[in-house]
Amino acid sequence: MQRAAFFSGGDAQMAAGDLGELLVPYMPTIRVPKSGDRVYKTECAFSYDSPESEGGLYVCMNTFLGFGREHIERHYRKTGQCVYLHLKRRVIEKVPGASGGALPKRRNAKLFLDLETNSDPNNDDFEYEDEAKLVIFPDHYEILLPNIEELPALVTIACDALLSAKSPYRKQDPDSWEEELQASKHAKTLVQLDNGVRIPPSGWKCSKCDLRENLWLNLTDGSVLCGKWFFDGSGGNGHAMEHYKETGYPLAVKLGTITPDGADVYSFDEEEPVLDPHIAKHLAHFGIDMLQMQVTENGLRDNDIKPRVSEWEVIQEAGVKLKPMYGPGYTGMKNLGNSCYLNAVMQAIFSIPEFQRAYVGNLPRIFDYSPLDPTQDFNTQMAKLGHGLLSGQYSKPPMKSELIEQVMKEEHKPQHNGISPRMFKAFISKGHPEFSSNRQQDAQEFFLHLINLVERNPVGSENPSDVFRFLVEERTQCCQSRKVRYTERVDYIMQLPVAMEAATNKDELIAYELKRREAEAARRPPPELVRAKIPFSACLQAFSEPNNVEDFWSSALQAKSAGVKTSRFASFPEYLVVQIKKFTFGLDWIPKKLDVSVDMPDFLDISHLRARGLQPGEEELPDIAPPIIIPDDAKALDIDESSVMQLAEMGFPLEACRKAVYYTGNLGAEVAFNWIIAHMEEPDFAEPLVIPAFGEVASSGAAVFGAVGLDNQPPEEMVAIIISMGFQRNLAIQALKATNNNLERALEWIFSHPELEEETEPALDMMDMENNANANILAETGSEGPRIKDGSGRYELFGFISHMGTSTMSGHYVCHLKKEGRWVIYNDLRVCASERPPKDLGYIYFYHRIPS
Repeated sequence: MQRAAFFSGGDAQMAAGDLGELLVPYMPTIRVPKSGDRVYKTECAFSYDSPESEGGLYVCMNTFLGFGREHIERHYRKTGQCVYLHLKRRVIEKVPGASGGALPKRRNAKLFLDLETNSDPNNDDFEYEDEAKLVIFPDHYEILLPNIEELPALVTIACDALLSAKSPYRKQDPDSWEEELQASKHAKTLVQLDNGVRIPPSGWKCSKCDLRENLWLNLTDGSVLCGKWFFDGSGGNGHAMEHYKETGYPLAVKLGTITPDGADVYSFDEEEPVLDPHIAKHLAHFGIDMLQMQVTENGLRDNDIKPRVSEWEVIQEAGVKLKPMYGPGYTGMKNLGNSCYLNAVMQAIFSIPEFQRAYVGNLPRIFDYSPLDPTQDFNTQMAKLGHGLLSGQYSKPPMKSELIEQVMKEEHKPQHNGISPRMFKAFISKGHPEFSSNRQQDAQEFFLHLINLVERNPVGSENPSDVFRFLVEERTQCCQSRKVRYTERVDYIMQLPVAMEAATNKDELIAYELKRREAEAARRPPPELVRAKIPFSACLQAFSEPNNVEDFWSSALQAKSAGVKTSRFASFPEYLVVQIKKFTFGLDWIPKKLDVSVDMPDFLDISHLRARGLQPGEEELPDIAPPIIIPDDAKALDIDESSVMQLAEMGFPLEACRKAVYYTGNLGAEVAFNWIIAHMEEPDFAEPLVIPAFGEVASSGAAVFGAVGLDNQPPEEMVAIIISMGFQRNLAIQALKATNNNLERALEWIFSHPELEEETEPALDMMDMENNANANILAETGSEGPRIKDGSGRYELFGFISHMGTSTMSGHYVCHLKKEGRWVIYNDLRVCASERPPKDLGYIYFYHRIPS
């Protein structure tokens, strides 16, 4: 492409006037970034190009979106915007000085005050040479910056504001999603006292008040002190902060969060959580070996677990020399701070041909028809991520010839090793209270969240998520009348319970537990871990067995009765996702994990679980809804006190807990907890529960018993709960009406009906006419039928996601995928050929149907 002119501050005097005249026609399109504007100066909206890429990054001076060299023309043609700020960062090897060290030689340092890239700006071996220039399209006029005297004042102010703008991924306000953690300014130069302090593997307590929870290790002097007090009554007495005010020692790590992959570090000086790139060295100063740290049940960690049985070492294949893999399909993903759950799921998703075709195969069309702000478009960001993983552009092996050339030219060209999914995570988690945070999350929940977004954002004629979609037939039987009801629902995951009672090494488990308790009582290191060995056949059997239905109301008896429910496959999906239900809740309502080994098969046949429908001799339950029950007073209402106490123990007011359990129909503490979160700011939040009068019961009393309200409108409290989860009001009302105000079934109904999110009021009225126990089935099996890909029930394993740690709230995820006949491990940025794939320790398994 021809360049018409090039201007710089050192050109002839005529250039000054020319610059002003050159920019005059474009002045109305040049904006100064305001406080609410997001400036994307580190990453292209369509690719993972950055200022460090060969072509640099072009930032639009009107929209502040960034574009790589390959995509800038598309934005110019679509918007007509002509003026862009071109950013380029070169990585230069430092010149050794006379003393053998490197001479600092940074140029244009003030141009990029807040430029966040994948490189470490504190690297001792390299320095950065930054360049910025204005580029005017379509003739590619270039104006080298700084040119303060020659440029119009507005342009100078706009350029300065753009260059100093904060990252768009930083938290804008207390309610917005969180940014990825930044490295502390104290990490590299932290001074650690040589005072002989050694931290034991367990048994910690605050040195000032003897508290044994929420403890922080000061990384300067090794003091162990308690953290601040929290609103729910947990926390500590703030002795760690007091110590900082007395000494000025800035960094502390939370004991109980140290794993082989990192730890929670807080900077008192910077007043925020931070990253410590040198955390392993800082912990080793006090005798803590990160690679041997393992979570224990009380949140502490000990380093006495033998490496050969620790799930951290086994799952990550530590101790084995693994061969790095490069090229298309072997691209790693940067961990943004507990984002490994996202990395593992997306690697598995884009190993599936249907997703590859839908997004990467349609990439030109998706990009060409993307909205003006492609950073806020789901399909654009999916296509961008898929191309980044599959193109091989960001997974290139180092070449010897390039290394020799770099040495000769004293220039370092960093290899594009992996991608950083900042923009993808920012969009896909926007508005979600969990995924928008920096906390660890459940990969299974994120998988369903992703599928929900895929359903809501169709691309092309086929929906790629259909490959996971299957119908479940649920058979409910009244134990007294023996009559049955058959219903169907849509699902995407087969959840298998862990049959602990079927463990094949029970004697070893009993002996281990006795030794563990003895060691705990004597405060000795625990014995070598013994993991329960569970046959897969036992888990499959547990899945197929009948389950008791709590509070079952029999329409045949017109009364409550004992009921059982069994589940079968009404259809088999193209890709079967199997979750081993390792996570459960403890008495403290904290998720915990069953550390078990399940012998997952490479080939799976579940044909025997095919649904058969109503059988000869079976009689169906009458299609009659339960009656509306109006309690005379609060005492007549049966409130689940165990759920109330679980919530109260978390620090919430007792009356608020009673209201939460009441208004969510005794569906359990988890559902009631969501109600509390949605209503905490209300002025009467902690006021005593008042049962509505007869005329008011439709808004709340109906919610208690799952009955239909007097005016056929769902209870407002239940509507509010669903809205608080991010769904629209119309959809919440429609789901509740379709399921007789059963909150759990309503949520399932929503996930199985994404196409109905924008239903109009007339459609809601039509649903009122069809409101019965099977309304969800009728809606699902409309004229076109459910979107399923039924076929054989025989499958082959091609991938699995494993979790390390004791709960979904902590730990690390890794993905193993079978590609080109061999297993490959995807551990964030690290992609290697797997030598010992730990198929027995997985959490989520991916199977592909074997063609008949």
